[in-house]
Amino acid sequence: MKKIQHPVRFTPEGEWLEELSELENRRNQALAMGGPQALAKLHSAGRMDVRQRIHSLVDAHSFQEMGCIAGKGHQDSEGHFVQLDPTNTVTGTGRMNGRKVAIHADDFSIRAGSSEATVAEKWIYIERYAHQMRMPLVRLVDSAGGSVKLLMQLGGTKIPGYPTWPANELLKTVPVVGVALGSCVGLGAIKVVSSHFSVLVNEQAQVMAAGPHVVRQAYGVEIDKNDLGGHKIQRKNAVVHNEAADEADALQQVQKFLSYMPRSIHHLAPVTVCDDSPNRADDWLKDAIPKDRRQIFDPRKILKSIFDLDTVFEIGKFQGGSVITALARLNGYPVGVVINDPKVQGGAMTVQAAYKMERHVKMCSQFGLPIVNLVDQPGNATGLEAELAGTLLGATRVGQAVHECESPWVSIIIRRCFGMAGGMHAPKYGEALNHRYAWPSARWGSIPIEGGVMAAHKTEIETATDPQAKRLELEKFYLNMSSPFKTAEKFGILDIIDPRESRAILCEWVEDAWELVKIKRLPSA
Repeated sequence: MKKIQHPVRFTPEGEWLEELSELENRRNQALAMGGPQALAKLHSAGRMDVRQRIHSLVDAHSFQEMGCIAGKGHQDSEGHFVQLDPTNTVTGTGRMNGRKVAIHADDFSIRAGSSEATVAEKWIYIERYAHQMRMPLVRLVDSAGGSVKLLMQLGGTKIPGYPTWPANELLKTVPVVGVALGSCVGLGAIKVVSSHFSVLVNEQAQVMAAGPHVVRQAYGVEIDKNDLGGHKIQRKNAVVHNEAADEADALQQVQKFLSYMPRSIHHLAPVTVCDDSPNRADDWLKDAIPKDRRQIFDPRKILKSIFDLDTVFEIGKFQGGSVITALARLNGYPVGVVINDPKVQGGAMTVQAAYKMERHVKMCSQFGLPIVNLVDQPGNATGLEAELAGTLLGATRVGQAVHECESPWVSIIIRRCFGMAGGMHAPKYGEALNHRYAWPSARWGSIPIEGGVMAAHKTEIETATDPQAKRLELEKFYLNMSSPFKTAEKFGILDIIDPRESRAILCEWVEDAWELVKIKRLPSA
């Protein structure tokens, strides 16, 4: 664990010695958090305390705390300060690689981070600060949620909600990150989920509307908190994007995600110096797509080859697995990435994949990241389960997101592009420039050849002397008709390219795309 570096403190002296001494005393008590026993219990479980988390997240000496001495003060009979019970939220600003971020972190060592033991005005203030100062917000959430004990503090109940909390406006303005570091229940869960990127620590953290005790009372069901809101549940429900092996991994993912993000919608994302040649061409790419259409390929290996080395950051790996969404760089420029994964449901558009792609496209559009789509789309998932899940509705929402996307967009069709889902490979209406290439392995149409042949020639195939041979003969005929070169002859595709040329072409494109982003983001520049 990183050693905490506290800011320089001045020695109390002069006319205001008494007051400065009290200030120093209050600060020291706040820095003590929940006390030695509570902290020892946290550390013995392999968990960082709230201040260790913050100082592991930001650059050394960069954290500037706000509201350090907020809490409940105790005085003696003569009104002199005796003790401070600090609130269980630590807030302030820090820097990540020199870039400012706002931080709102729960202190589990004080009343398990419960919202009934906090000063809500404090955490709301830092979120308002992030919104008005237009800087990213990171929430380090470790909160057991509310408690009925709040009734004793208030002397009654309160209507839920925080009128001064700009939760939705934050999402419209700045990158927001939620990190689940423990049991995040109720309000804690909302803080994690109401974000552009969220990550959960495996086995240690859970995100859920209510904990096991409430579930037991409501439904008479005994369930473990990990089974209710742990990472295995998040893999299925897509409530939290990523999972982490431990706290350090979670915080590193936060740093990685924000490295691609602008400070706000009014800023440009950072462009980095790249020592990976734009003209690098991995020879194996020429055979990345198997000739046998029934064989699959490794899309993540393709991403590593085409984009800058070690820059591909995947989001939502375990959800909607038939599509991969990621952030990456091309010659130092940040981009959003989409590619289908044929290893999961053939790469088809499922309702989970639709939700994932819609979310990713909207985020990239909002923050000015150009989008690269490497297409192997066989179409919408079909069958009873797909229909019951509302796949068509999900796919329609993807189409709307793509149509409304304001980011420069390029597509490379690497294998299949069929049907309604295939038609959503890029914006292509109004002023949108449908900038697209294809590999020689690409095929497209209203329906895949294999299924289309069986549908159109069912009787002919079934009555043939050798039905399988007849089907293969017909498939070969139609495949020849569907050669991408025939489309290129009519300029229905910009170009057919050697797969090894992909990186160089994309690096040239992103330079032009970035000029468009600059004009849209900084019109006066």
